[in-house]
Amino acid sequence: MKILVTGGAGFIGSHVADALLEEGHSVVVLDDLSSGRAENVPEKALFLEGDLRDAALVDRAFAEHDFDVVCHQGAQTSVSVSTREPVRDAEINVIGGLNVLEAARAHGVARFVFASTGGAIYGDIPEGQRAGEGWPPQPISPYACSKLAFERYLAAYHHEHGTPSTILRYANVYGPRQDPHGEAGVVAIFCQRLASGEKIRINAMREVGDAGCVRDYVYVADVVKANLLAIQGKLEGKVINVGSGEGTSTLQLAERIEAALGVKTDKEWGTRRAGDLERSVLEPNDELQRHTGPATPIADGIRETARWFAGRA
Repeated sequence: MKILVTGGAGFIGSHVADALLEEGHSVVVLDDLSSGRAENVPEKALFLEGDLRDAALVDRAFAEHDFDVVCHQGAQTSVSVSTREPVRDAEINVIGGLNVLEAARAHGVARFVFASTGGAIYGDIPEGQRAGEGWPPQPISPYACSKLAFERYLAAYHHEHGTPSTILRYANVYGPRQDPHGEAGVVAIFCQRLASGEKIRINAMREVGDAGCVRDYVYVADVVKANLLAIQGKLEGKVINVGSGEGTSTLQLAERIEAALGVKTDKEWGTRRAGDLERSVLEPNDELQRHTGPATPIADGIRETARWFAGRA
């Protein structure tokens, strides 16, 4: 198949592009390099540099290539950025996404796979519980709102035009190639700082000095598996959680990375970040796990990620 991967120069998108090429597909990457890196784009992929908000550019890409599937990873991904710049977040995640979706409809693309968020859409999950796909959405950040809005557009396009789609609701994805210099991706930030002997900051869940927010961390290889299944049409029409089902506090995460790197460092204790949920843990999807098996244990994923960052410190 010929597959468009938006955001394919980014962390997750580049891993998906790699896997698709390994399976023998033809891959076109569309990315504006605002957060992705050109060196992440696989050599065998065709790279188109461009902004999703440029409707004419997006449509031209579809007109020049006969795509079978769109794998839409391109996005503004930071909750904190979305709280400061909600209009920009919506321009990229809603308007940019609609440019891609409308082009896919106009050019008869057979399948649309969307990278959404389970880590933000469901809102705070009470202690001892995990959010399944039927959990009522409770977005509290502009980022979560924009992702949920685009999910609704996909449903509308399916109703009106028959455009088939799969929605993958990611937990907090981590792994090699994640950007350690932005505001998203605490695993990458901690790995980079610890490997370089720098301090790390534990942002508060509620009060300065607590163990920090609880998140469901899912290894990027598991996310790639979910995308491959969706691209193959094995999850078509579904909303699928992609997570581990295990909650880890920020402090526990820091200690796991310290153990993986064999280091100890001083810690700073920060205040709560605007837009942060206190606790977000997903119920793993049974159908997905029947295909892929259980999620990568966090100890294994952190070890591989820390090793990658240590080699670049």
